[in-house]
Amino acid sequence: MNQNLYLIGVDGGGTGTRVVLANAAGHELAQGTAGPSGLGLGVERAWEAILAASAQAFERAGLAADWSRCVIGCGLAGVNNRDWLAAFRAEAPALAGLAIESDAYTTLLGAHGGEPGVIVALGTGSVAAGLDRGGASRMVSGYGYPSADEASGAWLGLRAIVHAQQALDGRVPADEFSKALVEHVGATDRDGLVVWLCDANQTAYASLAPVVVAHREHPFAARLLRQAGEEIGKMIAALDPSGELPVALCGGLGKPLSEYVPPPFRARLRAPIADSAHGALQLAQREAARIGAG
Repeated sequence: MNQNLYLIGVDGGGTGTRVVLANAAGHELAQGTAGPSGLGLGVERAWEAILAASAQAFERAGLAADWSRCVIGCGLAGVNNRDWLAAFRAEAPALAGLAIESDAYTTLLGAHGGEPGVIVALGTGSVAAGLDRGGASRMVSGYGYPSADEASGAWLGLRAIVHAQQALDGRVPADEFSKALVEHVGATDRDGLVVWLCDANQTAYASLAPVVVAHREHPFAARLLRQAGEEIGKMIAALDPSGELPVALCGGLGKPLSEYVPPPFRARLRAPIADSAHGALQLAQREAARIGAG
């Protein structure tokens, strides 16, 4: 492998971008962050964020950025859209190499160190992916808000706000949970909640997930969390019918939802080894090795 190369792993989503900079041997030098780089927000914006985060990492490492010496591995939201992916490749700067996969796949690589396993990524949205012992990968769920992304923050929030609506109407008694939900959205009455609902998007609903977790003993919240656990179990079973592979729950909701995963699956849960950016670094290493062998 060319020892003059730098390797960059990119975790690019709809809320932010994180990169890991390493030397040709794969030794980490620095990390950087920037704004969102999910392809759904625009290809130009994605590259701006990726290059800004990478430049920050070079600066923190005390090095000058030279894109012609960089092999970048990207784990990006939105790569399943072929048009977006083609446009992203076309806008790439002059790099030594570029490898692109979904952020679900790089999360999978990072969580299990490139070994076979299953991940369920639980954040604003949700998606699950698996790598079998034959090296084949597959993804389930992740169809997007509002129809899917089961067990995600948005999925929880979209269902939890129903309790606040019913409490404001007197259809169910007002309680601490309903009050916390109404206070979180900044409403004081029915009209205020309607205004919030008219503007609410995936991120807004996901912001209610911590309120649900904080009131886990409430019957309504407890039922939602159990349903989330059941949905996680269904994803795991779909990816690994044999029930043999280790499972990692990733993302901000991974830890709080782990206790709601049905027992047969819970016994297989393992802490992620590393994150999506480090999984993307594995992509960069593979691409650099391919270039070196070519």
